[in-house]
Amino acid sequence: MNIRSTRPLLAIAPALCANLLLFVPIAASHASRSERCSVELAKSAEPGPRVTTDRTGIIPTEDGRTLRLTTDLGSVKIVSLEPGSPRAVRYTVHIETNARASAAEHLLNHYSLTAKATPTGVDINGALPTQMGHAGVGVQFWVQFEVAVPRGYNVDVKTEAGDIETQDIGGTAILSTQGGNIRAGRIGINLPHDAAPGHPVAKLDTGGGHIQVADVAGDLNAFTAGGHINAGNIAGDVSLHSGGGHIRAGQIAGKAALETDGGNITVGRASSLVSVRTGGGQIDFGEVRGSVRAQTGGGGIRIMYVSGPMEVESSAGSICLTRVAGTVRAATAGGTIRAWINPDTPSSGGTVHLAGASQLTSGNGDIVVFLPRNLAANIDAIVESGGEHRIDADPSLGLTIQSAHHGTGPVHAVGVLNGGGAPLKLRTTSGTIKLQFLDSEVALRESLIREQRERLTERGVIIPPIPVNFDNSAATQPQPELPTPEDKADWLESWIDHLQMFFLGGVREDADEFKKHLVAAPPPGYPDIARRAGVQGVVRLQVRAAKDGHVEVVKLIEGAPSLADAAIAAVKQWRVSPVWMNAKKGDVISTVTFNFQLH
Repeated sequence: MNIRSTRPLLAIAPALCANLLLFVPIAASHASRSERCSVELAKSAEPGPRVTTDRTGIIPTEDGRTLRLTTDLGSVKIVSLEPGSPRAVRYTVHIETNARASAAEHLLNHYSLTAKATPTGVDINGALPTQMGHAGVGVQFWVQFEVAVPRGYNVDVKTEAGDIETQDIGGTAILSTQGGNIRAGRIGINLPHDAAPGHPVAKLDTGGGHIQVADVAGDLNAFTAGGHINAGNIAGDVSLHSGGGHIRAGQIAGKAALETDGGNITVGRASSLVSVRTGGGQIDFGEVRGSVRAQTGGGGIRIMYVSGPMEVESSAGSICLTRVAGTVRAATAGGTIRAWINPDTPSSGGTVHLAGASQLTSGNGDIVVFLPRNLAANIDAIVESGGEHRIDADPSLGLTIQSAHHGTGPVHAVGVLNGGGAPLKLRTTSGTIKLQFLDSEVALRESLIREQRERLTERGVIIPPIPVNFDNSAATQPQPELPTPEDKADWLESWIDHLQMFFLGGVREDADEFKKHLVAAPPPGYPDIARRAGVQGVVRLQVRAAKDGHVEVVKLIEGAPSLADAAIAAVKQWRVSPVWMNAKKGDVISTVTFNFQLH
């Protein structure tokens, strides 16, 4: 990748050039970025054609040492020596200027470049010539470093203006730029597994660009004043901070602290404490084999599975937790809370218990909770206004419901399940509280899990299917390695492609055309529970027809859960014409709509 940066002669140029670099997307052409900077800063001058020179060198060294590269201007690319090459640091510095004639030669000759061996490795330093102030208005410099290091080397790079790119680095990496992008391969791949903890294997810092890094074999610290952060699998602790961009991490083995002032946060899998905060974005997790603290100023929170304690809070968004094995405290000012409470069964079997007191609180939204039939707990549910009908509980739960005499005040429900246990408190100001058993709406949970997996896939995170267990048996599966940014195009540039590949996987068909090729399509029956409750409305499903003719439901698009269950059950019995399917290149994806109306 040829990356060029500029340093004009005007006194105001460094700040202006840095600002231009700050807002250039990763996918933008670096050459065109330099040209834009040139046009802005050189309107009053007519510089000559570019004059170039290359400085090269080879410095013998040993594995395990450190490259320290410092430059006031220049993009930097670090590559690995070919296997079998002599241990050395090889460097090429490409320098250009648009100064005229003899001035160009003079400036190029006076560009300061020093490269020397030290007891700890190799130091390279670059600096613009001090004579630039006399060269004339509009004269600029372009500098690019390319350095090849042994595969076991550490790297410490600092540039005041420019991008940094590295291939795989065997040792540690400290990469810092005042405004460019940082794009790194795997880091720490040759470090011993018992390397001292507490010292970052990778420390990445930019004044405003994007950061992308593949796997890190240890701790990772990354900061950007406003760009996105995209990380692969991290073997240690993680600290990621953005001034407003999105944060994505594949798999985190240690503790994680993720913070952005406004972007989304996505984590595929974590094995310890995860603490995340966003000023207003969406929070999406796959599996957390530890505890979670999550806060967003306005977005929603969706988590597939958490084994430990969980505290989640949103100022306005909805919260969806498809399996909670530990204690949970969830609060939102106005969104809906859906939670599947499902502690792991002890080896002795019998009842299951919450690890401690749990509470779900919503200001104006509904609270929907699904419980295992063998849960031992004390239920305490309160709706502050709305009357008795605001609490809807499965009769088998045996809750005692108390409400105001006029049916408009608070309503309070209590119950002791399977002998009692830790309290589960539910609070909403004016929403509805609904309590059901885990096995009552299987389709809804399956649909939400699929949607969450799809959402993670959009952002480049792929996790294995999580089985739907209603007997609380352990759901341990082999954990396949997550894809790294090396295995796919940059997610910031191609997340739309990921989305289309995941959802389509075949040919999309118009709903009316799809129906013409159904050879068996029994209609759904009206669920008794929905009929008794007076529930009616439209259910829309996304469906997929396979080559063998059977039809499966991909996800629930719209509709009440009690009606959706009946629609999904009916679609699973549908069949399409095999002749029609044979003419297709793959599966067929469409939508079907059911209108449940009481007469």
